[in-house]
This record gives sequence, structure tokens and C-alpha cells, in this order.
Amino acid sequence: MTGIVLGFIPDSLSVSLDRLLPSRKTPAELIASVKFKQIRSSIEDVGLIEPLSVTTANPTTGQHLLLDGHVRLVALRELGYEEAPCLVATDDEAYTYNSRINRLSTIQEHFMIRRAVERGLSVDRLAKALNVDVSHIVKKMTLLDGICPEATDLLKDRQFSVEISRVIRKMKPTRQVECVELMVSANNITVAYAEALLVATPTEMLVDGRKPKKLTGVTQEQMSRMEREMANLQGQYKLVEETYAEDVLNLVLARGYLAKLLENQSVARYIKQRRPEVLEQFEVIIETTSLDQ
Repeated sequence: MTGIVLGFIPDSLSVSLDRLLPSRKTPAELIASVKFKQIRSSIEDVGLIEPLSVTTANPTTGQHLLLDGHVRLVALRELGYEEAPCLVATDDEAYTYNSRINRLSTIQEHFMIRRAVERGLSVDRLAKALNVDVSHIVKKMTLLDGICPEATDLLKDRQFSVEISRVIRKMKPTRQVECVELMVSANNITVAYAEALLVATPTEMLVDGRKPKKLTGVTQEQMSRMEREMANLQGQYKLVEETYAEDVLNLVLARGYLAKLLENQSVARYIKQRRPEVLEQFEVIIETTSLDQ
């Protein structure tokens, strides 16, 4: 049985920053970006958590090619560090570790922040480490307050604004699930869409039993029509979800059958002479690659 070959040396290696050679140029506007400020602040407050990723040292120059961690390297240099812990790759020099990582979902981030605070890390220090306002950390901590488990489960692998929770928690659990299903199906998990769904929510499906303030330029009649259209749209989405797999199968079978049929030149010639409009539709079906077309 073939053994597992590691892609990097398990133990990190402390390498002088002068011996690290970036594999790509960092953009000039990097230092002014929010991402850079968050990383710099985090390193300054709690140190470097994730080691840099490098190749083995060049036997001639002794330099390591930096594979991953270019932003962290710039931050380390700004903060006056002279060396950094590195993971040395042993196989593919083009391997970039972060490109193989699935980013944390918003709900996973919520649980991590809650856990950190429960273990004694102050909200102020956490906000400083992430270079964000304390209120933002509080919103992350209370993300799921008032959100039913079913709606939470639908969002567990998604990234979305914390402000969406503020909108959703105004609805009753059944309506929360309906709206989240609609947002996920439409792949539009935004605050604007959530607020539109809130406005279109019947009063009896709201927690406080009161409609939100009227939107500027929207009359009561328009809001009522929006409610009806949104309910109709939800029904259409559910219908599409229920029949999508069967429709795709029918499309594949139809394409295969018609392609085989028109390979027969006699049949193709007959249809072209007698029913050219049918032949045109057959060719459209054969060229179709998805239901969207």
C-alpha cells in the first residue's frame, strides 16, 4: 500500500524576512485596503496565527519563494518583524494553500466569535484584532438571536451581511424559512432583497404584527400588489424546484433522440422539405445545453 506523501514539511521553519522572495507583486493600493488593515491589526494584537507558505531554499541564494502570505509579509515588515514561521512545501511550487480553502461562512464566524468571547477574550480586544468597530462584533455575536433553526440551517454555508438577521428576525419562523428559501433559490442573499421580502410579508406573519414603515414613493396599493406578486413568485420557485430534475432528464433524452433522428439524411431531408419550421425547432433543442436557454 502506497504511503501518503505530504505536500509540506509538518514542522514550521523560522525564516528571515530578507530571505523571502515574493512570487507576485502586491498592488500599490494594498496598504489602504480594509483587508490589509485587519490583518495588520490582528498580527499586532495577537501575533501571526497562520504561517507563511514557501518553497525549499534555493541552494545558491538561500532564498525561499513565497507561495502564500504576501499580505501577511507586507504587514510583518511594516510592524518591524525580522523573521516569520513558514511551512515549507515539498511538491508543487505553484501550490497556493489559500486557494484550496473554503472561506468561513457567516454563521461559522458567528460561532467562532461566540466561542472566543466565552473563553475570556474581550469584545474590545477582538474588535481591535479584527480592526472593526465593537458594534460589528456585537452584531456578529447576536447574529442568530430570533432566527429559527430551520432558517439558520439554510444559511449555514453562506456568506451574508449581518444586517440580514436584523430584517429576518422581524418575521415569524414560518415566514423566515419561506424568505430564506426564496433568497437562496434566487442566489440573492442581500439586505435589499430581504427588506423587499419584509415589506411584502403579510401583517399576521410579522413578530410585532405591524407592517414596516412605508417605503418612499410606494403607495399602499403598490405594497399590496407586491405582496401578491411575491407570494406568486414563491409558488413558481417551489414548482420549478420540484420539476427541475425531471425537466433536465427530459431535455437530455429529447436532445439525444432528435440528434440521432437527424443523423438520418433521408429523415432530415423529408422534414426540411415538408415542415422546415419543425426542423428549425429540432435544431434549437439539439443545440440547447441547459434549461436557461
